[in-house]
Amino acid sequence: MKGILSFTRYIRLSEEPTSHVVFLALEAWGHTRPLCTLALRLVQERQIYLTFFTTPNFAKRIDNEISRGLTPETEHLQSLIRVVALNLPDGFPVDPKQFKIYMDLFAEAYEKLVNNQSVTCASTGKEVKTVIAPDAAIMDFFCTPALETVHKISKKPVKVYAWMSGQAGFITYPFGPVHRGGRGDLRPKVMEEVAKTGRPLVEVAQEILMTPTGAVIKTLSGIPPMYDHELAPQLIPFNGIQGHLNLLMHSFIDQCDGIVLSTAQPYEPEAVAEVTAWFAETSREVYTFGHLLPIGAGASAGEQKDSEQSAEIVQFLQKTLETDGPESLLYISFGSIFWSTQPEKIWAFVDAVIERNVPFIFSHASPFAVIPDEIQAKVKAYGKGFLSKWSPQQTILAHPATGWFVTHGGQNSVVEAITLGVPMICWPFDADQPTNSARLSGALNVAYELFEVRTDPHGLKPIHRLGRAPIGTIEAAREEAHSVLDNAFGEDGSRKRANMKKLQQEVTNTWNEDGPARRDLRRFIATLPQ
Repeated sequence: MKGILSFTRYIRLSEEPTSHVVFLALEAWGHTRPLCTLALRLVQERQIYLTFFTTPNFAKRIDNEISRGLTPETEHLQSLIRVVALNLPDGFPVDPKQFKIYMDLFAEAYEKLVNNQSVTCASTGKEVKTVIAPDAAIMDFFCTPALETVHKISKKPVKVYAWMSGQAGFITYPFGPVHRGGRGDLRPKVMEEVAKTGRPLVEVAQEILMTPTGAVIKTLSGIPPMYDHELAPQLIPFNGIQGHLNLLMHSFIDQCDGIVLSTAQPYEPEAVAEVTAWFAETSREVYTFGHLLPIGAGASAGEQKDSEQSAEIVQFLQKTLETDGPESLLYISFGSIFWSTQPEKIWAFVDAVIERNVPFIFSHASPFAVIPDEIQAKVKAYGKGFLSKWSPQQTILAHPATGWFVTHGGQNSVVEAITLGVPMICWPFDADQPTNSARLSGALNVAYELFEVRTDPHGLKPIHRLGRAPIGTIEAAREEAHSVLDNAFGEDGSRKRANMKKLQQEVTNTWNEDGPARRDLRRFIATLPQ
């Protein structure tokens, strides 16, 4: 695999571990996947127990993801990482009712850990035996009730760290104090409106926290100035709950004992420095652990176990390399959740790819994704396209046939692409994706960004960098696709690729002996009982 640095420090289980760390993530693969590699790096650095709470849908996948970084000599380390699926009936706990069930299930399980009782994995039915009570926890920073549970019922001081699987540059504006360029704490305003009107909290939070005003944001570290409406370029299928999640995240950041960033420090050094200075004001630590890609000879083969079509995909990649040459293939993926509410723009883009005779793999893992029969027939007739429900993304990005990555700009995908040296074409939807896209295409010049694919109600308003609003029609999206593809596979694209290769080298060095990720890992380990 291109760009993966080996991590050669391994330990033997010579004595009983003296510390215990708890992980908790939501059922979103971009949030969970890097945590798997972090879990393995922690137990490689020092012998600790790690209990990883998840949902039944993800338990087996987490075990497999962790095993990707193991060798026959280090398989024993996996026994230190105890994956526990909580018995959530329908998975993906974003709906407020499902989320509450998930948090309640965690509270029950955590109390058992505190009282040295065994817990049972809902996925395997196996009992996870008691060990020492937890000493620290790293949690998805939506999980405010879980943070409060840990602080309330632990019998010894237990630090809870926010797991920020998104871009560091995105954190300060929505959650930071005004004196650091943030918009301050709007929670009192939300609660005042709820009390005054009796309207549902979710509705009021969405209105107050997620309604743009047209303000220009100039305080995003390392990111060009943007209008606030640019943070919502697409209407998304689960629109309406972001405000509620925003409330949870703000509360978590207020109460947590520090923050763990999955970003790679060389990708956004200004933002990492800004978040570090912000948290230092309250004497809280910031740890930056990216990149978090599995390493080792079995990493690619292990990833391929997650996709039923892996063998076909690898065969397709090899055939493309032979017929079209290196860096000829376009990989398209909007991650495991996001999908356009105006999918005809997706099909217009696919048409442009076919018309330009570019081979492609289109991964459509979102539960909202529907591929019409006529599109499937068109791709089959084309012969140089491959549709996949779930793809081994790192395997695809690492393959010499792959030239460009059309991505939603989620942090996990961005860091994977940088670590594997693949320039991007960004199609952002929500969250940190617009700011990632702006940094990649503007500040770093390693990507293009698509603007005509944006949708109402906010995506067709003016773009600060362009000085105009997108047209937003299907034909405009098609023309933009042709223009971007022509540039990507031309001289301009070659310059972006060269810039990406330089950034790739800096990011892969983060786990060197004196690299920033390795140093932060040691700092974190040093806070645990010896």
